[in-house]
Order: sequence, then structure tokens, then C-alpha cells
Amino acid sequence: MARSLDGLILAPVADQAPGQVGTRTRFAYHEKDGEIWAEYTGGDVVRGHLVGTREGDRLDFRYVQLKTDGTTSSGHCVSTVVELPDGRVRLDETWEWESQAGSGTSVVEQVTEHAP
Repeated sequence: MARSLDGLILAPVADQAPGQVGTRTRFAYHEKDGEIWAEYTGGDVVRGHLVGTREGDRLDFRYVQLKTDGTTSSGHCVSTVVELPDGRVRLDETWEWESQAGSGTSVVEQVTEHAP
């Protein structure tokens, strides 16, 4: 199993569709006893939260977010935790909106900068 996500800052490696998370979004992860949660902000997202569980290298969580246009959205994501050769963490994600149409995949990687 890859190391704990607790205290790590992750960011998408590519922009998603407008109004969603993008390369300017930062996720501040926490982990304890199989529980994971994060706060995120940046780009089109004013405030976002995710909460779920971790079993081995598999994360299963729900997310909710408030966007700059005042709308909210929510969804479900399953991620695989991968440790990169340089020791950073990457999450390979498969997500689906629950509050609107749409689904896809994304990749977020650990960054060394601090969350905004």
C-alpha cells in the first residue's frame, strides 16, 4: 500500500471541462483509520469537500462543491493510489456526477506547494 495521504496537497495534471476542477485547484487531503477527506479550492471551485474510505490503494468517496457562478454540484469517485518513482503520490480517478449528467477520468498528483 502506498503511503498515507494525510497532509498531502494534490492537484489535477490537466484541466477538466469549464466549471470543474482544473490545474489551479488544490486538494488538501487527510487520512485516519481508513477514512479519507479533503478540502479543495481554486479555479472555478470556491469551496469543495470530499469524504470517503480507503481500502489498500483504493479510495471510494463522494464530493460536493460550490462554484464561482454560485451553483453547487456533487458526485462519486473511485481512485487508485499510485506511488510515483520520485516518491510523490498520484491518484488515478474515475468519477461520475450525481447532481448532473457527466462522468470521466482524471489524474491528480502531489505538489510541493501549499494550498491557497
